[in-house]
Amino acid sequence: MTKRYAVRWFLAGGALARTGDELAGPALLLAGFALTGSPATGALLLAALTVPAVLGGPLVGVLLDRAPRPGRLLAAALLLYALGLGLAAVGAGWAPAAVTLACAAAAGLFAPALAGGWSAQLPHVAAPGRLPAATARDAATFHLASLAGPALAAGLAAWTLPSAPVALAVALLLLAVPVAWRLPGPPGRARTGAPAARSGLAAFRAGLRLTARNPALRGATVTSVLSCGAQGMLAACAVPLGERVLGGAARGVALLALVAVAALVANAVLARHPPRATPDVLLRWTALLQGAALLLAAACHPVLVLAAALLAGAGEGPQLTALFAVRHREAPARLRAQLFTTGASLKTTGYAAGAALAGPLAGGALPAALLVAAAFHLLAGAVPGERVSRPRSGAGRAPDAPGRGRGW
Repeated sequence: MTKRYAVRWFLAGGALARTGDELAGPALLLAGFALTGSPATGALLLAALTVPAVLGGPLVGVLLDRAPRPGRLLAAALLLYALGLGLAAVGAGWAPAAVTLACAAAAGLFAPALAGGWSAQLPHVAAPGRLPAATARDAATFHLASLAGPALAAGLAAWTLPSAPVALAVALLLLAVPVAWRLPGPPGRARTGAPAARSGLAAFRAGLRLTARNPALRGATVTSVLSCGAQGMLAACAVPLGERVLGGAARGVALLALVAVAALVANAVLARHPPRATPDVLLRWTALLQGAALLLAAACHPVLVLAAALLAGAGEGPQLTALFAVRHREAPARLRAQLFTTGASLKTTGYAAGAALAGPLAGGALPAALLVAAAFHLLAGAVPGERVSRPRSGAGRAPDAPGRGRGW
């Protein structure tokens, strides 16, 4: 794959894998209910798929950083994810609950590979001067997947068999396998054919130390986790907002789709017209924009709620792009995948915690739940973080030293 075409293949593979991932959760919910007649089965399968990502992120990241050909490891992760997902859905109707939950949990271990693990490989396929635009397009694939996945699940379940969404999710994951297999690795590591000379535990500790000591990485991580918590709260409030403000629960789900559309449009603009602000500044201002959007939504007026969804998406899309840009700039090559996958795990945890917190509030005090979510975004925007600049050529540390990286 040449540089000219590698980025296109990279984005296509990422979009396929991430759409399959976004489709997997709703597909398990629908399949579990259809095969057992109990909503609890689908909910348990979804939890089993989601929770292991917290452990899988650091593990997958360390392995990717040490692999001579990370793309082949990503391909294996996609295959195992698809296998676990398929077995969980098929077994829901007849296998013991423990077996189906174990299959879903095994699949969930590899979910961070589809998010942070894939994005961490972008510098290997994008020319340095085109990395900012490629990063914006990579972030856009997440929003495209979050829009397409649930819509495909609902449409297929309504018009075909309840197992069709799972089958499509598995197919999309498998289609991404050959693209992942052909991803180029770091040139030096590919020539030597050997991973870095350090243990996996030592590499894991080095990644944690880098995140804790590098102000830019530390601030970006805290900001993104807080914002993801607020986004989880908004998701939990979507159905009550639809019922009480927009005239139907389904319209609340459509509200989340509107957020995803706005995020896609914002990232498309960002890819064509990169801002002058550093990604560190953009990361925090977009958190503040999302906080302002949820303050509008707390008024629970139809027009203001729709405007809030557009504003939230306009902040959410560029915020993810800015987060990726900070990680690409600050992370040394030997730790990049680990930082991306661990960050994805932390964000998943924050999102789940936010949804769990907002659930009880949204039922009885919807404006209060939205105000708390707005407070999380505003707090995220206030987290301190500074850009760690790369020293001029010929001076300072080597480019691979912790705390140094590309500027944007």
